[in-house]
Amino acid sequence: MTVQATGPTSGQTGFEGSYLGANDRISDRAVMECKICWTPYDPAEGDDYRQVLPGTPFSALPDDWHCPGCDAPKNQFMVLSDPGAAEMLRSRQIEERVDLLVADFREIWNARMRDVPLVNKALRVEAVGFVAHEGRPLGVLISPWFMNLVMLPAEGEDWSGLVPGTHEEIAFPSGRYEFIHNRRDMGGGYKACSLFSPMGDFQTQLQAVDVARAIMVELFRAENRAETDRSAEIRAVREAELAVAETEDVMSDPSTTVSRRKLISGGFASEGHPDENHPDEGAQAL
Repeated sequence: MTVQATGPTSGQTGFEGSYLGANDRISDRAVMECKICWTPYDPAEGDDYRQVLPGTPFSALPDDWHCPGCDAPKNQFMVLSDPGAAEMLRSRQIEERVDLLVADFREIWNARMRDVPLVNKALRVEAVGFVAHEGRPLGVLISPWFMNLVMLPAEGEDWSGLVPGTHEEIAFPSGRYEFIHNRRDMGGGYKACSLFSPMGDFQTQLQAVDVARAIMVELFRAENRAETDRSAEIRAVREAELAVAETEDVMSDPSTTVSRRKLISGGFASEGHPDENHPDEGAQAL
């Protein structure tokens, strides 16, 4: 939490008193000032005297670093200004809420999913790439039985009334994707888009994390929109043909139909209804 500093830093974002190793209260962009001789440390400039390279945050300075002006230790520094304070606060708020979501699904894993045959025991529950999208935390949740794109409510937004199983399309630069509403005990209401289920194609946690990070990049690439829009058109035509034909021999090759989920998941996402891909009630929770 940040408060207004006093003295020479009045009106600047920071905290009162000495630094005292409070890395969790300053961002990497914080400009610090010695409270004895008022010598500043700007991470953009570094410290030529101690051969500290530009771009080095104050929190990353060696423990034996001292003020180049009066030789005072690090704990005698205060915040002069912190341009990254607001961003750091938002990141911390997102992290706290995502931690609750992860805790919920770790509980599901330990209580209900460990002995389910379709789970991938090489994987674990992990949140990847969560960012603020239009004020709402958005990222990928990995578990041994699914990988989903997850959206959480904005700060002060109440999603406790979400009806589990309700479908909603949400637009992104790359296209529109179908999310399903749900609720968990600790994390509350959330919306999820199924990407992979089950997770047998992944050999390691690192592989799953790399795919999740790539998904978060592709999701916001507008050049993917034309491809996903065309895929939706192809899918609609094929479904109409199937309804008229009513015979198996005219069924189209499913490999030629690419859903939006498949696009952002590199072609691996299941084509089934998200709930159909989960082996039991614990998996259906997301």
